[in-house]
Amino acid sequence: MNNAAIAQVFQDMAELLELKEENPFKIRAYQKAARTIESLPVELEQVMKEGRLREIPGVGEAIAKKITELLTTGKLEVYEKLRAESPPGVVTLMAVPGIGPKTALRLSKELGISTVEELEKAIVEGKVASLYRLGDKTAENIMRHIQTLRRKDTRIPLGAALPLADEIVSALKKYPVVKNMVAAGSLRRFRETVGDIDIMGTAADPESVIKAFIRLPQVEEVLAQGSTKASVIVKSRLQVDLRMVEHDSFGSLLQHFTGSKEHNVAMRERALRQGLSLSEYGITVVKTGKMEKFTSEEDFYKRLGLQYIPPELRENRNEIELAEKGALPKLVELSDVKGDFHVHTEWSDGHDSIEAMAAAAQARGYKFLAFTDHSAGRGIAHGLNEERLRRQIAEIRSLNRKFKGLRLFTGIEVDIRADGALDYPDGLLSEIDVVVAAVHSGMGQDKERMTKRLIRALENPHVDILAHPTCRLLGEREPTDVDIEEVLRAALRTDTALEINAMPDRLDLKDIHVLRAKELGVRLVIGTDAHSAEQLDLMRFGVGVARRGWCEAGDIINTMGLKEVESFLNRGKRDDRG
Repeated sequence: MNNAAIAQVFQDMAELLELKEENPFKIRAYQKAARTIESLPVELEQVMKEGRLREIPGVGEAIAKKITELLTTGKLEVYEKLRAESPPGVVTLMAVPGIGPKTALRLSKELGISTVEELEKAIVEGKVASLYRLGDKTAENIMRHIQTLRRKDTRIPLGAALPLADEIVSALKKYPVVKNMVAAGSLRRFRETVGDIDIMGTAADPESVIKAFIRLPQVEEVLAQGSTKASVIVKSRLQVDLRMVEHDSFGSLLQHFTGSKEHNVAMRERALRQGLSLSEYGITVVKTGKMEKFTSEEDFYKRLGLQYIPPELRENRNEIELAEKGALPKLVELSDVKGDFHVHTEWSDGHDSIEAMAAAAQARGYKFLAFTDHSAGRGIAHGLNEERLRRQIAEIRSLNRKFKGLRLFTGIEVDIRADGALDYPDGLLSEIDVVVAAVHSGMGQDKERMTKRLIRALENPHVDILAHPTCRLLGEREPTDVDIEEVLRAALRTDTALEINAMPDRLDLKDIHVLRAKELGVRLVIGTDAHSAEQLDLMRFGVGVARRGWCEAGDIINTMGLKEVESFLNRGKRDDRG
């Protein structure tokens, strides 16, 4: 079982125990364990093998035993017993946002509902609204949550959602009455996929902004409209919600709706210990009932005695405890990036010339750029044979004299064959400045073979970077079955960099693996994998993943000066590594 599955078991147990009105401390222990496990940067199986389960925050002896049971048997006896004792469908119904354990129990017992489809039918027939203390409003909210869940089942990559959100925010900012307008939610936290888009704003005339919002050309359907809130469906069948508030509450509103849920729960628990209550409208002193409002998130966090926590870190991964000490890292910024290590040109499957790509890099203020067209094994991508590669190398070296202040590196994205051998002989690889190795075929290998395959490539002394290490395509292709921990340790041992591939449908390494790489001291680079000059702008997505992985500028080779980059590329290449 992976971390997500184990976390879900503990979350279900907490809700089932709540249903039985068990000890609240026990319930909270399971909830905390679920939140912690879900955000761990390393699989629990590895932690168990190393005998370090008790080192995980919130994992005591009892929880550690249950994790061990799940990992070794694939099930948990106490959980199965709790499920058996619950009425049919209760666990399924509790998965719908807005339905707590008690409501799920009533729906099961009083209406005989055990599936989401039966629930939806009961709402349409008015049966849910007729239940005591539920009513039309609750029934409508439950139906809305069901519809949202269905849309979220087909979450779209960040790369499709972010440009759309940028378009909408940019369009609304043109109205003179608008003072603030920011996309919040998982989009602002740079999660790799998005279920919907939440936009928060303030304006002198909120209602006029709402009216402008529902008339935007991107809008295909209006779900709801009020004086300060509206929900619409836009292209890609994505839901966009706009919420307008008073300016003096904007900081707390933005913090609340940025999330994550786990971060906000931990924040509320901490605030209660301080005698404070948090909401989207501000901070209330419980003893007096007095509410304090905040125009900025910085002031909101400061009032709670915390260093400002960047959105990408708000996942309840110890960021609150570090913010108390003022010990959060200074995250890498897009402006720190001085170059790109992974771009393609018309020599293989790119769309622009070497010169056009270089000019685009220079326009972005870059100091270096590596050209990494495909090797011969990628026939479908018009990969370079030895003769064409040598001609390209000559062109790149010639152009270096033209682009002052921009170092152009020769390079290749060399295929890793099924056995871990590379598509080019070592002699040829030794003549290339930047060697990026990658898997493009044979992705169905089992974990042992795929892991050995990558490690063999990492042990080649000419390989500088392992590109898109798990080969995933979000929503299209699952990651390869590979022991990422072993690959990270091999990268550390061989002093080879791993890539954060910034293509929005890849984002590979993923954030928790980036965090683990940072913990181990593995070198990291960001590569856009750009196939056109415009795609150099995809660097923002790679930076976003790096920030979610807690990376500072010093953790990313792209932020280094030219001499440091050259030093990395020239490290021990004549020595045997491995």
